[in-house]
Amino acid sequence: MVAAPHDTNQARKLSRLRARQPVRSTFREFVHLEASGGVVLLFCTIAAFAWANSPFRESYFALWHTPITIEFGSYVIEESLLHWINDALMAIFFFVVGLEIKREILAGELAEPRKAALPIAAAIGGMVVPAAIYAVLNAGGEGARGWGIPMATDIAFALAVLTVLGSRVPTSLKVFLTALAIVDDLGAILVIAIFYAHGVSWNWLGIAAVFLLLCVFANKVHVRHPVPYALLGLVVWFAFLQSGVHATVAGVLVAMTIPVRRAIDSQQFLDRTRGLLRDFEEASAFKSALLVNSGQQEALRALEEACENVETPLQRLENTHHGWVVFGVLPLFALANAGVTIEESLPSLLGSPVALGVVLGLVVGKQVGVTLFAWLSVRFGLAAMPEELSWGQVYGVAWLAGIGFTMSLFVGTLAFGEGELLKTAKLAILVASVASGLVGYLILRRLFAAKPELAQK
Repeated sequence: MVAAPHDTNQARKLSRLRARQPVRSTFREFVHLEASGGVVLLFCTIAAFAWANSPFRESYFALWHTPITIEFGSYVIEESLLHWINDALMAIFFFVVGLEIKREILAGELAEPRKAALPIAAAIGGMVVPAAIYAVLNAGGEGARGWGIPMATDIAFALAVLTVLGSRVPTSLKVFLTALAIVDDLGAILVIAIFYAHGVSWNWLGIAAVFLLLCVFANKVHVRHPVPYALLGLVVWFAFLQSGVHATVAGVLVAMTIPVRRAIDSQQFLDRTRGLLRDFEEASAFKSALLVNSGQQEALRALEEACENVETPLQRLENTHHGWVVFGVLPLFALANAGVTIEESLPSLLGSPVALGVVLGLVVGKQVGVTLFAWLSVRFGLAAMPEELSWGQVYGVAWLAGIGFTMSLFVGTLAFGEGELLKTAKLAILVASVASGLVGYLILRRLFAAKPELAQK
């Protein structure tokens, strides 16, 4: 019997829908976690700013400059608490970012070139235009090195603003912003690795390359346990720390070596777990009032193994570390880096070329660059505009992309070290991020209020 064309098409649609369900579920969890983390991040930012401008400001700076020493063998690393946060803990953040980038490229919104072209073009515009504005305003000046500061987008804060708008925000808009921010993160990582290295040691980079190749080899021989990658990754991080290339780049590179293959497929998992559940049920005939018996324990251990084997190591590590990064690493980074003491008038601080470059780059450059490059990509047929998206929504999200914060602060510390330039840059980042987030929120709220049908999909 031959199936009718209508039935065949329906079956194909149903198959595609089922295939997309895990991806959509993962995306919803990702957005919820990032948005919740944005609230914690905001609280820590306010706390840092208030602490740095309180009568207890000296304790704030004294805390983060507390020296911490780690020795192993003949190697001694002595850094302040601030540097350990920025060099070590942020490497974990970049590791998770690397996992997210790899997932999106292989199975997410960046996996299909036609769909990926729009957020990629928008992200490129959102990096090039702000950097150009900053570079023009600071050409030949002492702040010229900070051109990478306004290139970044803080995904946690941006998604938190979208979440405040509630169910009116279509999923497609959240997907667009998330993909844009991930591409933006990738661009920032490349900028950090290429342009913010200091006195590169090729010997240490060679050592890092050897241990990265060992990570790749472990992947090729199907090593799935995270411990070998953690040990090898620790050596890669230390080699980068000594090389002059910022150590956080090691986190991204190690993430790219994490396996994405499953040990068993979905059908094998179903067959195995059904059999194990039957074994558990049969073993339940020997009842115990308090404890499971040995037969039940054996079935449970086999079930745990099956659950681990059906999930890729990349997904498992991302799920394990994402919460720690969002609610631990990033808030601690904000608490340590967002404290800026204001000792002179705000207009005088924001009137410097560095501050103007950062503010105009994030507030003007982001919304112009994101919108213009997205429109050009569609106009010249390089990208397709999703039916449920409007250019008004894209423009509102372009404003949210001006919330630089985490990555902007991080690049600022690399560009200027410690001193007045960094202080000016931090203040400008905070002002520009607040302005961009507020305007983006107002634009999108007004848009959805005027045309509620835009939020139905």
